[in-house]
Amino acid sequence: MNKLSRFLYGGDYNPDQWPEDTWSKDIQVFKKADLNSATINIFSWALLEPEEGKYDFSKLDKIVQELSDADFDIVMGTSTAAMPAWMFKKYPDVARVDYQGRRHVFGQRHNFCPNSKNYQKLASNLVEQLVERYKNNKHITVWHVNNEYGGNCYCENCQNTFRDWLKNKYKTLDALNKAWNMNVWSHTIYDWDEIVVPNELGDTWGPEGTETIVAGLSIDYLRFQSESLQNLYKMEKEIIKKALPDVLVTTNFHSLPNKMIDYQKWAKDQDIISYDSYPTYDAPKYLPAFLYDLMRSLKHQPFMLMESAPSSVNWQPYSPLKRPGQMEATELQAVAHGADTVQFFQLKQAVGGSEKFHSAVIAHSQRTDTRVFHELEDLGKKLKQAGPTILGSKVNAKVAIVFDWSNFWSYEFVDGITQDLNYVDSILDYYRQFYERNIPTDVISVDDDFSQYDLVVAPVLYMVKSGLDEKINHYVEKGGNFVTTYMSGMVDSSDNVYLGGYPGPLKEVTGIWVEESDAVVPGQKITVEMNGKNYETSLMCDLIHPNDAKVLAKYSSEFYTGTAAVTEKKFGQGKAWYVGTKLNHEGLTQLFNHIIMETGAESLVADSNKLEVTKRITEDGKELYFVLNLSNEKRSLPGKFVEYQDILTGEKARKDMKGWDVQVLSR
Repeated sequence: MNKLSRFLYGGDYNPDQWPEDTWSKDIQVFKKADLNSATINIFSWALLEPEEGKYDFSKLDKIVQELSDADFDIVMGTSTAAMPAWMFKKYPDVARVDYQGRRHVFGQRHNFCPNSKNYQKLASNLVEQLVERYKNNKHITVWHVNNEYGGNCYCENCQNTFRDWLKNKYKTLDALNKAWNMNVWSHTIYDWDEIVVPNELGDTWGPEGTETIVAGLSIDYLRFQSESLQNLYKMEKEIIKKALPDVLVTTNFHSLPNKMIDYQKWAKDQDIISYDSYPTYDAPKYLPAFLYDLMRSLKHQPFMLMESAPSSVNWQPYSPLKRPGQMEATELQAVAHGADTVQFFQLKQAVGGSEKFHSAVIAHSQRTDTRVFHELEDLGKKLKQAGPTILGSKVNAKVAIVFDWSNFWSYEFVDGITQDLNYVDSILDYYRQFYERNIPTDVISVDDDFSQYDLVVAPVLYMVKSGLDEKINHYVEKGGNFVTTYMSGMVDSSDNVYLGGYPGPLKEVTGIWVEESDAVVPGQKITVEMNGKNYETSLMCDLIHPNDAKVLAKYSSEFYTGTAAVTEKKFGQGKAWYVGTKLNHEGLTQLFNHIIMETGAESLVADSNKLEVTKRITEDGKELYFVLNLSNEKRSLPGKFVEYQDILTGEKARKDMKGWDVQVLSR
């Protein structure tokens, strides 16, 4: 059962950095704010194992006991994300070799080679000791493996293991040479040991993940590294599950999203998805919403907000404070999109280290009469009241955006047309269309079941693996609606081009073929005419030949004036749209006014007044509407909700919503 027993409110606590006589006072402060959970032991390996095979759990025993006595849910870290100094000295192969070919020395964190047998052995030994010692403690409700996996290694261990991985995948060198098209630049491989890792010393250059000579090699290496780290996670999880088959095991995903880790491949091994959310001060409000929808969609169930900031962070170039009410609103935005926890980094502000100026529940002042603490108290009170109702409720979306890691990797390796290809930005252009209309949206993989959605949008579906075209065709034939764009249907899973014109295997469902694509250079103004009005476009312009597709918009500048820019094709019982250029937001909004009318995609509320409105449904069918004012400006509650009740307060819905106000409304 991948479900928490209660709504968790807490976060990362590092009492091992503090004198023992301060712990009980800390816990009293946490309880004052209605915190009920603590994540511990994330980075304690050096304390737990001061030398190989010599373990000291005395301090951790006391921490676990104090939290257990206080009836806290404990999220137990395995401490394997940061290695002790003695390990580097004794086993140099545990250290990563970076993209530039340099072997690292002791320092930082996330610095281990995933294919080091020594690291694997030492990490396994530590986890076995932890599980054996704490397996009977019922307050440990979640086991937190490692921390924020990411980063690649290019060492000899990885190179040798990669060769074995390739042998298993391709079986023969002929198959590998064909997949990677190795006749180019005399790259043909005649022996497995001629294969070298794709770093700056070999076939790649520029920032990691952006430039390569052999795309098939580089993409396979990213797949391999993601699998290597996943195997480490599975190694630790198996140790935990052997002793505790019913406990929840997870690791925290992070970043925007993390390019190096295929979260969709990892999701099946997570009992519950957990996510660290730190949107930058200038991020558009739909960006965190997109990431929360991605996390929820990985398993189509609620997730854990494992880390977030009570106020400012330490790592941005500029780290402004969260404005009054902003913390509560942004935490509840995660809950609105499917989080069943609100957890912070950190519960107590450190006195040293790089994160000492990252905000916390207990700040350096160690006072509870501060603005931030009063807001934490208020949120705790509301979650205590509403948490039992929210816990386990789900989001029901009939629209989906496709986000795929192989496309993420391959799209940003493209050399040609324009240097400005950015996968996440291209996806967000389309996600924003549904966000601003308050239409619930899942963010799915190419392997998800499309049939549960009325509309599937797959921007820049550059890589179409074998069988995906048949899946899309079948979905549309049976009445589904499908949108794709420029830079779609161009290559197979090895990044080799489909011949016969773009969008390759998607030509049938879209009813078009693309002859060539024009780069829109900086400062150039290209326009598209749609419904009698011109809209600006950027990035690139496909020169489209409609076969049996209807033209919805035409270019109104450049030598291709009058030719198709956007098309629509009736295909079986459904429809497919092709958008051949990067329309500006106004133009894309105009197009989606049409698409949404055609597909019947429903908004949760017509008169949103620039409020974010989402809906979760409880197991017994109760509808919970989250109405969020993610701005400093006063807004009016949509008329639909005036007779509803706010379950956060138990009071009738407020018609006027001040800046950063949130209501969770039910009949």
